[in-house]
Amino acid sequence: MNSDRNLKVESGAALPQYPDLKRLLIVEDNTLNRLMLNDYLRFCGYNVMSLACGANLLEEVVNFHPHIILLDLRLPDIDGYILLEQLQLNPQWRDIPVIIVSARAFKADRQRAMNLGARQYFIKPVNLVDLKQAIEQEIAN
Repeated sequence: MNSDRNLKVESGAALPQYPDLKRLLIVEDNTLNRLMLNDYLRFCGYNVMSLACGANLLEEVVNFHPHIILLDLRLPDIDGYILLEQLQLNPQWRDIPVIIVSARAFKADRQRAMNLGARQYFIKPVNLVDLKQAIEQEIAN
């Protein structure tokens, strides 16, 4: 295994690009959740970038070109629904699958996210095996 893949990076910093790996962008403000998702998905063989807030999401979508975005809805600086809507309004980004990983457990929250273009919705604490299957399913599509 390439040792560069295991580098620890600050939140928001990208690992060196691995063109053969699928790129996942995580937007999660909770440090423990972000690190857990980061480590698990890297272990699964993905090139992962994570952000602690949503302010730079659109910029990082341009720079990182993620295949999938994992998005928390409750962020300290911007509502996740607004980010989801902004992604869907841009023709270049609307085809990027967005998987919601949120503590918001009400059906109305899920329905709103799905109406705004989310492909899947997971309630925290998330089952990592189920999340990995959802990611693989979205990549296959």
